[in-house]
Amino acid sequence: MKRILAGLALTTAAALVAATPAAQAAPVDPVKALKKQFVPGHGVRISEKTRLTVNGKSTGATTRTSGTFEFGKTGVVASDVKNHATGSDKSLAGLFAPPRTITVGGHTYLQGGPFSEDLPEGKTWVRYPGQASGGTYNQVIDIFDPKVLKAIVSRAKSFKGGTYKGAMTYQDLAKVYGEKLSGPLGKIKIDYALKVNSKGLATQLTSGWTMDLGVLGKTRSVTETRYTGWGSRVKIKAPDKDLWIDVADLSEDSQIPQEIPDNALNSLAN
Repeated sequence: MKRILAGLALTTAAALVAATPAAQAAPVDPVKALKKQFVPGHGVRISEKTRLTVNGKSTGATTRTSGTFEFGKTGVVASDVKNHATGSDKSLAGLFAPPRTITVGGHTYLQGGPFSEDLPEGKTWVRYPGQASGGTYNQVIDIFDPKVLKAIVSRAKSFKGGTYKGAMTYQDLAKVYGEKLSGPLGKIKIDYALKVNSKGLATQLTSGWTMDLGVLGKTRSVTETRYTGWGSRVKIKAPDKDLWIDVADLSEDSQIPQEIPDNALNSLAN
């Protein structure tokens, strides 16, 4: 009898072990993975698409973005980004996105569209003081900023199949950026899905927001950004000096904007 009971106990224990799901490895921390990429002379490439709908119907306006970001020891130090608006309303699709933007050495260089229509002969770029971050004009979530990446990962409601899904308001996101945003715009929710690979590095980020404009309809914007070539060698240079003019040196009657256009977050805030 003792042998039978002992055998039954061993069989039951073995069955329990076999029936217990194997423990899943904890996902790699995306913030730590990102910081390991902050190596001078290296970076990442992005490709991005933004679409607008009104009352669930496409407006035909689409903005496509491609670019390269160069890292330093603490984050993005330079970038080269191109924007191309398509569709029946190109002016709306590209309203806040200059056709070409290079940021390097503490300056931002803009080219194309309204930034090339009123320049002195031989000049094709306008230089502005200050340097943009690692975000784009359509993607409001800058995952190259560790504190922003940490916020969307920690606020995610689920993590499945390598994808973090969650939502936050513009007011919440503004706080993470160190900015203030109040009123109705601050209450707009941003839903997001961040997909990471086995190393914890982002491969795709999709974010969207919906704004009810009353009689003008309910507007929905969705931006999908893909990240490739993490760790590739990158060296971004400013345009040749004889091709750009400083914004401060433009004539008083110039129609070129005196300030760098706001990105998507600041555009809504203003």
